[in-house]
Amino acid sequence: MNLLEEVRSIVEEKFRRESADHDWYHIERVLKLAEYIQSKEGGNLLVVQLAALLHDISDHKLNGGIKNDCGRVSREILSRLKADEQLIDQVCDIVDKVSFKGAGVNDVIESLELDIVRDADRLDAIGAIGIARAFHYGGKNDRSFYEPDLGPLLHTDFDSYSSDKSHTLNHFYEKLLLIKDRLRTETAKTIGEDRHRLMEGFVSDFLKEWNVNLG
Repeated sequence: MNLLEEVRSIVEEKFRRESADHDWYHIERVLKLAEYIQSKEGGNLLVVQLAALLHDISDHKLNGGIKNDCGRVSREILSRLKADEQLIDQVCDIVDKVSFKGAGVNDVIESLELDIVRDADRLDAIGAIGIARAFHYGGKNDRSFYEPDLGPLLHTDFDSYSSDKSHTLNHFYEKLLLIKDRLRTETAKTIGEDRHRLMEGFVSDFLKEWNVNLG
């Protein structure tokens, strides 16, 4: 088994036990999206593949609230598998910079490989799958669909964003509907257009139905 296969096996085993919003199928979709974007945009394929596989390996939503821990765990795994040190550094430098950290928090702009993996992860957060994931996560955490008197907050730091427990529809305004304009690669921007429009239509229809607007 080569390095990529070994890492895939480790990640698949771990995430098979997670719920649908952050399960193995999410990781697999991000990997496929990242590979597709890389095929159009260039960059180091192996770095992209490994970072896509490891981007949620110790996400704060899954590890009890420890933030920015993916790099540490990724380094442990890759070192145990005797990966090249330069490769380890490249992958670990990416994984803690992939996740969305708040509407008012600027993304780190560092490398094409980071852009690709971050775009792939964000594409899986929008569109039809993104809607399903958002409501699954909200239900799992006992969040309501919508509370009309509780408006969205555009968080200016990761702590406030990660601790927010607002209703699910606010998540569209606080993150999902902002993603289209934060995609970096042209390939992801093209894919994101249709997914964004689908979400806009969904939110519009949701609010019409919520307000029983039959006109």
